[in-house]
Amino acid sequence: MKALLSKFFSSPAEPPQILHTEPPDLQGAALAVAYFSPQAGGDFHAFLRVGPTRFLFGLLDVAGKRETCGAILDAAHACFVSSAAEIFSGPELNEPEAMIELSRRLNLEIMRAAGGVRSCPAFAGCYNEELGTVCYVNAGHTPGLLRDASSVVELPATGLPLGLFSLAPTDARVVGLGSQASIAVVSRGVIEAERKNSEFGLTGVKILMQAPTSSARDLSQRILEEVQSFMPAAPKVNDVTALVLLRAN
Repeated sequence: MKALLSKFFSSPAEPPQILHTEPPDLQGAALAVAYFSPQAGGDFHAFLRVGPTRFLFGLLDVAGKRETCGAILDAAHACFVSSAAEIFSGPELNEPEAMIELSRRLNLEIMRAAGGVRSCPAFAGCYNEELGTVCYVNAGHTPGLLRDASSVVELPATGLPLGLFSLAPTDARVVGLGSQASIAVVSRGVIEAERKNSEFGLTGVKILMQAPTSSARDLSQRILEEVQSFMPAAPKVNDVTALVLLRAN
């Protein structure tokens, strides 16, 4: 791992950080997040259990440099955790309605913390362990990618980025995950990684998802390794994050 890090970052004065985040075990599935970050942008990821068979995850990107959006990041994260715990606590839960309400609250909290408009693309999903489904909202984020036994399909935007309009409409959709199916959600820093005027793009992620993988951690790590090999220098603006959900059976 040390060789990998030193290859990507040429400046020994600023030790790089390639980190992994793995939540508690899921039933029949695994979720992992890998990221290397100059701590310059406004990416943050979050997840928490919201019921005996439901697990919530999200990847958000507040526009601006970290020194100017730190308070907004903190407010959005706190809202994600507190609102999710409340919204998903009902005994007869409607997942799409719950996801839409979570998006509504996040939208308002981001605008409140920003004191006005601040774009925040976001992808959030609720994994139902019992059914093997993900109910998601994509608020102007890069498309999520769903791989099944035969193809990789995009999970496009279901609404505008958060933080732009107080009454911005959004929608929630449900997708099923079969055995060994996976969902990958990557940050703008992955998609916009450049080399000689070409971008890594969603195509680069799709290619990696089509190859066999042993775990969610393995796939998220391989995405970052390929982005690292693709780029000639470390990112200076965008954080680089890959979130992967893999169903085992």
